Amino acid sequence: MEVENHTVLSQFLLVGLSEDPELQPILFGLFLSMYLVTVLGNLLIILAVSSDSHLHTPMYFFLSNLSLIDICFTSTIIPKMLVNIHAHSKEISYLECLTQVYFFMIFVGMDDMLLTIMAYDRFVSICYPLKYTVIMNPRHCILLVLMCWLIMLCFSLIHILLVKQLTFSIGTEISHFFCEVVQLFKVASSDALIGIVVMYVSTALVIVFPVTGILYSYSQIVSTLMRMSSSLSKYKAFSTCGSHLCVVSLFYGTVLGVYLSFAVVHSPQGSAIASVMYTVVTPMLNPFIYSLRNKDVKGALGRLLSRAASCS
Repeated sequence: MEVENHTVLSQFLLVGLSEDPELQPILFGLFLSMYLVTVLGNLLIILAVSSDSHLHTPMYFFLSNLSLIDICFTSTIIPKMLVNIHAHSKEISYLECLTQVYFFMIFVGMDDMLLTIMAYDRFVSICYPLKYTVIMNPRHCILLVLMCWLIMLCFSLIHILLVKQLTFSIGTEISHFFCEVVQLFKVASSDALIGIVVMYVSTALVIVFPVTGILYSYSQIVSTLMRMSSSLSKYKAFSTCGSHLCVVSLFYGTVLGVYLSFAVVHSPQGSAIASVMYTVVTPMLNPFIYSLRNKDVKGALGRLLSRAASCS
């Protein structure tokens, strides 16, 4: 039976990763642990950057913003998932679902754009070192981040308005562990063609431009490094890019893996499991990548933990 107005629909049913009752405690413990590690790791990065004057530079300003986004990103998805597992429930209200879609799109887009800005920062630092402090001044950095927020807020709002025009059947199931706009278009009772077209076009633009920016930045960085005569200078320049390259590879590699696995396997459950990589695993690993590969961050974290230990 179809509803005539989407406001009549009170809830959706999230299928989740597995319906096996024996796996639910394991999934709860696993995702709770990963969520706590993600929040703690990224929070430590933010505290280390904010408390250490040596890290008050554009690169670490963007890094702390990335850590904040990763906390918000996982907090949009995991808490509701944990509540449902604990309560042995699949329900998510219509309003909760739209809210989850809206903020998920904002934060995944912000991740994408911040990685691009960080590549631009490294490009300016290595290719135009004498102009770096002028180009990447604090005002410019703040404006870049605010511009990303504005773009993603508008981008997500457009998709939410399109979703609100759709109608759904009572008891609609979503073959995922969170509400995703692609899944909502698939399970809609009404025609979602316009929404799907807008989604693919806008998503392509949001992905193509950042990826192009990252590739261009690193092509110029490599070209500059090749012209350097000093091996030490090359090593120092490349070491500042190593952590960022690892995070970029992890983010785009897992996102690409999700869509490739879905295209090959055509399994909703397989796609949901693959989505865990970029929604949960990547935000959890980012702080470790930056702290283990960056001596400045390691030093700041060491000083932060020492102060915390002395105060206690």
